[in-house]
Amino acid sequence: MSRPSLRQNLLAAGHDLFWRNGYSATGVRDIVAAAGASPGSFTNHFASKEEFAGEVLERYFAYVCGLVEAALADDGLPPAARLRRYLDIITTRLEAGDWARGCMIGNFSLETSPTSEPLRRKLDDIFARWRKPFAACIAEGQARGEITTAFSADDLADVLLASWQGAMLAMKVERSPAPLERFKTIIVPLLFGKAP
Repeated sequence: MSRPSLRQNLLAAGHDLFWRNGYSATGVRDIVAAAGASPGSFTNHFASKEEFAGEVLERYFAYVCGLVEAALADDGLPPAARLRRYLDIITTRLEAGDWARGCMIGNFSLETSPTSEPLRRKLDDIFARWRKPFAACIAEGQARGEITTAFSADDLADVLLASWQGAMLAMKVERSPAPLERFKTIIVPLLFGKAP
């Protein structure tokens, strides 16, 4: 059995530390120590902490994409029900973190986008890719007359993701699922009401 590469160890350690402490409170020394690596090994694999964080975000986003794909898969459920299924899947994951973690993409957006242009661009790119499957599912619901056509599918997908991130932020502050449930009870019907 082959050993995981040092690069992978560093990325795994960074993922865990960024989750626990955030970007700013996690130093390269912390990452190297958690990975069991020598101090110079980080710069052998990554040009900067920002580049490293961008790779951690990509790995996390790949995980999120798997959840999106599973939730939005056309398995006979109407599009709005599949969108709701995604929210329910995420709610279950958030519960496992005692309502304290939120979404790494949202956490990085709050913490780094004002101070790091490379990470802001990375996050902008991630959100653009993230919206696409939601917009496609919404467009399907609009074509079937199940979701309002008062707004474009792209705009509805954007509002869904941005509002859901806001609900997760409130969840972290309250340490409670209540903001997520309010979102599902109030916002989802408003966003995805039937077409006139």
